Amino acid sequence: MLFTPLKPMIVSIGKGAFDDDRFIFEPKYDGWRILIHKQGERVEAYTRYGNLVTGKFPELREMAAAIKADAAILDCEGICLRGGRPVFDDFSYRGRLGKSTSIAQAAVTHPATFVVFDVLYSGGQEHMGEPLMQRKERLADIVVDSQVLTKTMVIDGAGQALFALTNEKDMEGIVAKRKDSKYCLDRTSPDWLKIKHFKTIDVIILGYRTEPFALAIGLHFRTIKYKPVGTVEFGFRPEDKQAFLAVAQQLRTDKDQKTQWIEPRLCCRIEYLERTDTHQLRTTIFRGFLPDKRPEDCVWPYL
Repeated sequence: MLFTPLKPMIVSIGKGAFDDDRFIFEPKYDGWRILIHKQGERVEAYTRYGNLVTGKFPELREMAAAIKADAAILDCEGICLRGGRPVFDDFSYRGRLGKSTSIAQAAVTHPATFVVFDVLYSGGQEHMGEPLMQRKERLADIVVDSQVLTKTMVIDGAGQALFALTNEKDMEGIVAKRKDSKYCLDRTSPDWLKIKHFKTIDVIILGYRTEPFALAIGLHFRTIKYKPVGTVEFGFRPEDKQAFLAVAQQLRTDKDQKTQWIEPRLCCRIEYLERTDTHQLRTTIFRGFLPDKRPEDCVWPYL
């Protein structure tokens, strides 16, 4: 297993926060899923897709001292903190760098921390068939918290309280895990549930669809303007659709098989639950048109 790309266990989507003594609850960090492999002084980092990214994170040279086991495989979330909370774009920035000088500089300006929440292997033994709480005990024995590697917060049974706390801290949400759950590689498990907070954002309307009715939405980014970031199908009242279509008639431009594109003059507010690595927004809900909003002000928030 050591120094071989592995596909980690995947979290299912939960419907809402809950309390249950059969579960533990952890904060959901906004970063990259990273598997850390260690043997002796050698430490390597792999993404969930099997890409080796050790060279992008010089901080990993310090990690061997934080792992007391001679050999181990740890499941982590790689994050960069800004203002005390994880910022996805900062860690993604680190992951995109290729030049050694840029990587060295970013390690100072955007230092990475790896939050560890599970152990797959240590001391010559595989632990994936063990109950989660036994793996947590092993993790506590072999990981010494440091600036580069730290164990995640764990709350026993009280998911609603942690969900409220992560909302207050403007974090992504929580993960609920059954205490007796086994670790299954490359499997989406109902024993692990991610429960996220909805986020609100103002977007540009780039076009629309009629069957079913949906808005194609976009945002401005540092390197690209009017980038499509998804569609919105839910949350519309009949009068919302009628008012929009009356205005959109005057703004039509190109049309393809699915979408009637319009001049990007209109804005609306939406809520979304998830976003992909390429900033595509998922589980979106319409919350209202913004007649006084300027399209040039609909910018992806980097802070």
